[in-house]
Amino acid sequence: MTKGPRIAVVGSANVDLTTFSDHFPKPGETIFGDKFHLGFGGKGANQAVAARLCGADVFMVARVGDDLFGPATIKNFEKLGIDATHVRQVSGVSSGVAPIFVESSGQNRIIVVKGANDALKAADVEAAADMLKSADCIVLQFEIPLETVYHTIQFARKNGIRCILNPAPAQPIDLKAVAELDYFVPNETEAETISGLPARNVDDAKRCAEKLLAAGIRRVLITLGANGALLAGSDGMQHVPAFPMKSVDSTGAGDAFIGSFATFLGEGLPELEAARRANLYAGLSTTGVGTQKSFYERARFEGEWTRLQRT
Repeated sequence: MTKGPRIAVVGSANVDLTTFSDHFPKPGETIFGDKFHLGFGGKGANQAVAARLCGADVFMVARVGDDLFGPATIKNFEKLGIDATHVRQVSGVSSGVAPIFVESSGQNRIIVVKGANDALKAADVEAAADMLKSADCIVLQFEIPLETVYHTIQFARKNGIRCILNPAPAQPIDLKAVAELDYFVPNETEAETISGLPARNVDDAKRCAEKLLAAGIRRVLITLGANGALLAGSDGMQHVPAFPMKSVDSTGAGDAFIGSFATFLGEGLPELEAARRANLYAGLSTTGVGTQKSFYERARFEGEWTRLQRT
């Protein structure tokens, strides 16, 4: 795979434990599941894999546990061609895990146990400074300590590096700490939690985006699932429609969007086209089972993109 834009992901690495069933159990109820998958995940790792499969030169800054999942996670990065020099094991701590429950409709529910991800500190970001300074873009999420996220945003700003923040899982934040961020990319739930405004449709999303822009964020990109995405900045707002898909498992679709969007931007594509392509990349990921396993390699994606442009 030829080298593309250089992308650094500072974030989480988990192991996904995915159970499929016709419906979610009620409180106190035990049901039989249809099937089970174990795979590598974590929002940071997923976004790194999506960027790599799209053609970016990717390196990861993360922490894993000293359990059996830790070395396996590092080997998975290396197998995929992701630089894992700054992925380190933490003694006496478990790796992050994510039990995932998926209904037959594709709807999912996820519980994240952060484990070693909570051990990723600002000092670890500084230890990776030389590598980070070589990046075209730094990508962040909320499965690591907020203090580390804020520090990395400041690092990116100081060194003139594009920075994309995916504020997931949703939680209240200090908007001043993310001011001047290049791209703030929440989904509907995350936008609602952080802005305090509903984000159930495109009109709601516009009001959320207005509030986030007023806080000093440069560009807001709210992903809306089947409704596509809303791209907003000081020059206006534009709805980016989704591509219809027969969804099997929506787990990791947001991560597919972030990783591919960072890559497409890094290649020099206009942001609107980058967002359209990311919509398709994320949509295609829902047609397969799991997270990283469902992400398309670039050649396969380009085939779908070309086919859809002709229809």
